[in-house]
Amino acid sequence: MPATPTPLARFTGRTALVTGAAHGIGRAIAHRLHSEGASVVLADLDGDAASEVAAALGERTVGVACDVTDRATVDAAVALAQSRFGGLDVVAGNVGVASGEDLDDLDDAAWARQLEPTLHGALITVQAAIHPLLRSPYGGAVVLTGSVNGLAAFGGLAYSAAKAGLGSLVQNLSVRYGASKVGEGERPVRFTVVAPGTVRTRVWDDREPDALAPLYPLGRIGEPEDIAAAVAFLASDDASWVTGIVLPVDGGVLAGPAQRFDDLGARRTLTPRQP
Repeated sequence: MPATPTPLARFTGRTALVTGAAHGIGRAIAHRLHSEGASVVLADLDGDAASEVAAALGERTVGVACDVTDRATVDAAVALAQSRFGGLDVVAGNVGVASGEDLDDLDDAAWARQLEPTLHGALITVQAAIHPLLRSPYGGAVVLTGSVNGLAAFGGLAYSAAKAGLGSLVQNLSVRYGASKVGEGERPVRFTVVAPGTVRTRVWDDREPDALAPLYPLGRIGEPEDIAAAVAFLASDDASWVTGIVLPVDGGVLAGPAQRFDDLGARRTLTPRQP
């Protein structure tokens, strides 16, 4: 029989702030980091739901209401991490809003409704957390939840633009807060993005996400735990030489459309003939 995997404890003694932590991917991230020993501040627009998740996890957790577009509430969440658990070592920024308007219908309000929490909210979170992260004795890590929409055309103009912006944001931040730029008594902070494909979350409650499984080379859509595992890796010392990158966790959907061509019966016409 195969050996039982040894439980990981990569975050023992560390404190993590997870935004958008009450549901879906954010909740799975909070569970994963906590299971590996982290103390976790679960921040969400729905503070009651965040507190319920924290209570279910048990010790070393606290839930807090937080709107990532409101600097005061983000500052308060960071301050809570420091006062309750003594510092801040990991930030998992997991807020995104999509409403899907096409170009003709994308007015200023719809643009702002998606860009503000998804991109600007990530910036506000980093600004609030950066100084505690620089003081982390382990070296701080920030992992933002992007999307394959930020890497290829899957629809949703504003949401896709916001998610694409996260990649540029972490590139710039990874250089700004690399080893050559930090001050005395500070340690470099790593910045990365994880880019999920279709994941089974509540946004699919009135639809059937498994219908999209044939688009994915691995034959299924993602689960929140798939993304949480990647976030835990990127935030851990196992990724200590990884910064400034976007990691697709997408079941292979970005690898190419060959399966879709096969399904359309077009492979023979699209494959070059051998000489």
